[in-house]
Amino acid sequence: MSTAAVPADDKGDRGGDRDKKRSMGRRKQCKFCGDETLKIDYKDAGLLKYFITDRGKLTPRRLSGNCAKHQREIAVAVNRARMLAIMPFAVTGA
Repeated sequence: MSTAAVPADDKGDRGGDRDKKRSMGRRKQCKFCGDETLKIDYKDAGLLKYFITDRGKLTPRRLSGNCAKHQREIAVAVNRARMLAIMPFAVTGA
């Protein structure tokens, strides 16, 4: 049973350089701020399906690229569509 020598400057931090900020790349533009003709409507299930996952959950802002204002409007529209059975609450099955 051999033990490997641990360098003196390594303090058990296995995550690498945690002080450095991670480069996130380019930020997505909000789809609704860029195109004023698009309107968020609870009856438009075709538009709303892009903002829910395959499990039926809402996608977060950092993934969808929406601004805070339009993300809130998307959440309200999806909830209204769910109440009227236009969209499912959750996807069941295999």
